[in-house]
Amino acid sequence: MKSNVKVLGLFIFSIFLVLALAACNGKQGKETSSSKDGKTNLSIMWWGPNERHEATLKALEIYSEQNQNIKFTPEYLAWDGFWQKLPTLAASKTMTDILQMDGAYIDEYVSKGTLADLSDIDLDGIVDPKIVENLKIDGKLYGVPLSHNGSGIAFNRQELESLDITLPQKDWTWEDYFNFAKESRSKLPEGKYPISDSTGSWEWFQFYQTSKGKGPVLEGKNYNIDKDLWFEYQGIYDQFRKEKIVPPADVQAAFLENDPQGDPMASGTVMTRSATVGSVSVLETLMPGQVEVVNNPTGPAGGGWAQSTIFLSVSETSKYKEEAKEFVRWFISDMEAGKTLGLTRGIPINDAIYKELEPNLEDKDKMSRALLDVAIDKALPFYPAPAGWSEWVQTYETEMEAVMFGQKSYEEAYKVIDELGKSTAAKLGN
Repeated sequence: MKSNVKVLGLFIFSIFLVLALAACNGKQGKETSSSKDGKTNLSIMWWGPNERHEATLKALEIYSEQNQNIKFTPEYLAWDGFWQKLPTLAASKTMTDILQMDGAYIDEYVSKGTLADLSDIDLDGIVDPKIVENLKIDGKLYGVPLSHNGSGIAFNRQELESLDITLPQKDWTWEDYFNFAKESRSKLPEGKYPISDSTGSWEWFQFYQTSKGKGPVLEGKNYNIDKDLWFEYQGIYDQFRKEKIVPPADVQAAFLENDPQGDPMASGTVMTRSATVGSVSVLETLMPGQVEVVNNPTGPAGGGWAQSTIFLSVSETSKYKEEAKEFVRWFISDMEAGKTLGLTRGIPINDAIYKELEPNLEDKDKMSRALLDVAIDKALPFYPAPAGWSEWVQTYETEMEAVMFGQKSYEEAYKVIDELGKSTAAKLGN
C-alpha cells in the first residue's frame, strides 16, 4: 500500500513538474520576444548614400514616437558592403527582421527560402494593384515596393540643338535610334560620339530581343538567346565601330558614370547615355539645364522597362513578422514619413505622397519623373539576371570586351557565350 502511495506521489509530482516547466518556458518565450524595457526591438538593414541614411533614421524615430512599444536596431551600408554581408547573414539565418531588397537579387533570396510572404499586407489605395501583381513570385509577394523605377536614355539637348541634329523623340524605334547615331556622326566633331558601344552589356541586347517580342534572354532556369537577332545586333555595332559612330574600346572602358570627368555625357564625349528613374537626377546635377530624357528604343513588343526595383522585405526567420509587416505598410503610407524620406529612394510608390512633395521639388528631381513618364507607356517588365547566372553574365562581358578591343570576332564570342548558357541552363534544371 505504501509502495502504491509512493508511486502515486511521484506520478503527481512529475505532472506538476511538467506543468511548471511548461509555464516557465511559456513565460520565457514571451520575454524573449521583447527587450528588457518591454519594447519590441526590430532590426532593420538598408544600403544607400548618407542622405538616405539620415532620412531613414528620422523616419524610424517617427515610428517609435507613434508606436511606443517599438524600437529599432538599424544598420546601413553602401551598396557593395550590403551585398557582401547579406549572403553571410542569410546562410547563418541571422538576417535582420526587415531589410531593403533589390529587384536584381530578390528571386535569389526567395529561392533560398529566406524571405517571408507579405501577400497579406493590405496595400489597397497605396500601391497600384497592377504593380503588386507584377511583383509577385509564384503568386506571392516577398517585397513591398518603395518607389517607381524605369529605364530610358538621357541626351545632351543643348549640344545636339546647337549642331542642328534631330533630337530623339518619345516612342522612337531601334531604326530611329540607329539613324540618329548615323546622322549625329556626320555633324559631330572628332572625339565626340552620338551613342556608346553597348555590345558589352547583355542587358542592352536583352532590351533589343524583348522589344522584338522574343522574350528575355534569361528567365529563371531558362536560357533563351535568339541567335539571328544577336548576330544582327552585333553586326550593326561592328559597323559602328568601323565608322567611329561609337567610342573606341579604350575610351569606352574608361567611362565612369556620374563622375564629373569620367561620365560619358557629363564629360562631353558622348551625346546620349542610358539612365534610370532612380539615377538620372545625378546627371542633371552634373549638367544643369542641358539634359533631356526619352524612353529606350522600341520594337513591336515595346521597349525598356518600368517597374519597382527597390523593396522592403521581412526575414523568414524573424520572430516579429507581424510587427515588421505593420512597419513596412506604414513606411510607404504615412504622410509624415513620406515627407521625411522624400526622394531618397526615388519617386515614392504612393502617388499621394509624391503629390505632396511635388511643389517643392528641384529640377533634378523633376527629371526623374520626366523619365518615368516617357518610359512607362511602352515599358516591358524588368528582367534581371536570375540566381545561378552570375558566371554567364561575367563571361558575356569578358567575351564582348575582347570583341570591342579587336581581340576576338563576335562569332567566336557567341560560341563561348552560347555553350555556357546552355550548360548553365542544364545544370540549373537538374
